Amino acid sequence: MKNTTSLCAAVTCLMVAALALAQAPPPEFMMKPMPVPADAAAIALYPGVAPGSEGATQQEQWSTVGGDQVARNVTHPTLTPYLPAKGKATGVGVVVVPGGGFKVLSMQNEGKDVARWLADHGIAAFLLKYRVKSSPVDDQDMMADMAKMISSVRAAGGANAPPPDFPLAYDDAQQALRLVRQHAAEWGVDSKRLGMVGFSAGAMTTLQVALRNAPDAKADFIGLIYGPMLAVQPPADAPPLFAAIAADDPLIGSGDFGLISSWRAAKASVELHYYERGGHGFGLHTTGASSDLWIDEFHAWIRSRGLLGAGTGR
Repeated sequence: MKNTTSLCAAVTCLMVAALALAQAPPPEFMMKPMPVPADAAAIALYPGVAPGSEGATQQEQWSTVGGDQVARNVTHPTLTPYLPAKGKATGVGVVVVPGGGFKVLSMQNEGKDVARWLADHGIAAFLLKYRVKSSPVDDQDMMADMAKMISSVRAAGGANAPPPDFPLAYDDAQQALRLVRQHAAEWGVDSKRLGMVGFSAGAMTTLQVALRNAPDAKADFIGLIYGPMLAVQPPADAPPLFAAIAADDPLIGSGDFGLISSWRAAKASVELHYYERGGHGFGLHTTGASSDLWIDEFHAWIRSRGLLGAGTGR
């Protein structure tokens, strides 16, 4: 992991910059355009146009912000495998779902870095670039758009407000699970040990996959990293849930733990890590807070469930 203590995560940077438009945000908070990266390993989720995006006209854009890479205006969802080295594979697979308020995707801090960490520890990772809402092309207009979204969440009650919703993202996450299972033998994944970990909006997406409970698109375990904690109605066969949030998260840290209570009431397995510090969007950025350890604890939780098989899974 990189030491980026002086920088904040992409979504947090966008929040700070957006809410400070009346002033001049520090340079590291500004969005800087970058070319859309070539990803030869990326696999299209659907043959042809993704269902529901037939009339989409926006063009995908990427920017750097706060040491992260963010994508927006995504209409062609993809899945990129990050596979463990031979002899290290455990048979476990995890679909990685970055966040960004359904406006952007934190493709580095909550995507590539997480996928590489998992692969280095024997877990096949699959980075999902899912569809997001249409947003302005101009970076300043984009920050204003983010500010409007954040203000509306706060006005609606902050941590207790209904979270944003974007069903096309949920469709893509379900399709990602189907795709991994179709290629399970090729990618060295046990189709019964396939999980999903999501961040912020990606956590909402991961949770919705569990709540939709489609027979052909289930995750065997889920990780929700700084996702909403509102109560839900889990399915009868709810997957084991790992949750991690920080008390000083400006979006969800002040809420209760209704989600955890819901899982317990359903007699489903759940583990919660509630860190004193970390804010929102810590991902794999090193901050010096105990929230830096979330991925080690997520890995330990997977191991404690006996999922790592014969591989090293160090």
